[in-house]
Amino acid sequence: MTIIELLKALLLGFVEGMTEFAPVSSTGHMIIVDDMWLQTSEFLGQYSANTFKIVIQLGSILAVIVVFWKRLFSLIGLYKIEGEHDATGTHKLKLRHVLIGLLPAAVLGLLFEDFIDENLFSIDTVIIGLAAGAILMIAADKFGPKEPKTTTLDQISYRQAALVGLFQCISLWPGFSRSGSTISGGVFLGMNHRTAADFTFIMAVPIMFGASALSLFKNWEYIKVADLGFYAVGFIASFAFALLSIRFFLKLINKIKLVPFAIYRLVLAAILAVIVYL
Repeated sequence: MTIIELLKALLLGFVEGMTEFAPVSSTGHMIIVDDMWLQTSEFLGQYSANTFKIVIQLGSILAVIVVFWKRLFSLIGLYKIEGEHDATGTHKLKLRHVLIGLLPAAVLGLLFEDFIDENLFSIDTVIIGLAAGAILMIAADKFGPKEPKTTTLDQISYRQAALVGLFQCISLWPGFSRSGSTISGGVFLGMNHRTAADFTFIMAVPIMFGASALSLFKNWEYIKVADLGFYAVGFIASFAFALLSIRFFLKLINKIKLVPFAIYRLVLAAILAVIVYL
């Protein structure tokens, strides 16, 4: 690996970490930065480049686990945290809420994985996803309840979890953004922005880990010993920048809400459209 190639790994890890959980579409940004600019497939090979993107996504997932480890461990009975509890003394947010929320997208993702990979990963679909997702986010801020009643994770109902899961299905379209879709859905359903974001991040761990692990298993043969340094730099960068991004985002989301991210998406979509079509 050359210094230039390792710098490319660092940059891609930065892009993945900073955009995976912000409502701006990490998939869209990775397509833009890598496919249109860095083109790592030229020296890694197409399959190895795709595997690299799976590996650095695992770095982002690890960052979520670090931030939410208490809540995640409480869901599987390995940690007890203070907060609202039901009559049995256990936390009201249960593993069932998470499973109900992730089920729709998990099923559709498995059914249409090949179709999505073969037909939807292009700059054209990303532009559409960026713009459509921005409209959804603006609508959530404008038409969602002005005084949300669900202000903590432990107030989320099974109905809300299921409906947020349906919103997550939209994010199967590249450029739409998982967090943009689910946070918007949560806001529509009466959650405040921070609660919707917290639930989004917690729900992301099993679905992203499962999808990444499955993809990694399918592409294991394309990982070469000579490329391990490239993978390691990308993974570490993704983890570090995702950790910073998540903490920063969660502190701000109730204050700035979704419109600033939506404006960024619309500007980015417009710039891309000019580059691609003019």
